[in-house]
Amino acid sequence: MLVENYQLEIVNSECMPGAMGVHCFAHLDQDVAGAIPYVNAVLGGSVYIKSPPSVTFKAQGKLLTIHQDRISVNALKDEAEARKIVEWLIREINDAWENRESITPSYEAMPQPKLMDILKLLPKTNCRECKEPTCLVFATRLAEGAKGVEDCPPLTPENRKKLERYLGGFNFNF
Repeated sequence: MLVENYQLEIVNSECMPGAMGVHCFAHLDQDVAGAIPYVNAVLGGSVYIKSPPSVTFKAQGKLLTIHQDRISVNALKDEAEARKIVEWLIREINDAWENRESITPSYEAMPQPKLMDILKLLPKTNCRECKEPTCLVFATRLAEGAKGVEDCPPLTPENRKKLERYLGGFNFNF
């Protein structure tokens, strides 16, 4: 096991002190730089930086970044959500590290969903039933992982399946 312990630091946004969400840093007890390319290969990071090594993922409207000595996550409800996500990422780091012999490391960002591919499958009525002002904004939120296909009530069953299949290759749940 590569990472066994961490210290969680919860912070409020400095640029928005009255914001409802919090951010967290999980300070790791072990340097995970060597595991980052393997985690990237398994989870498909949207941003990969070679030096110093880090990988960033977009999921459910959050940015999750693994650095060599810490994990950072933004837009959290509370400490419980922070712990859930950090512990999931630590499991992913440990699993990737333990299985590294069967994983080809990736040093590049993975392809991300294309906005126009998503928009083509939406009804394009701007009905606002999804709580977004337009279908384009909703498509953007889908691409970010902040919304799900179930949030679009007028979506046809056929296009719902196509969209779920398409987005399934990009998003993950923790």
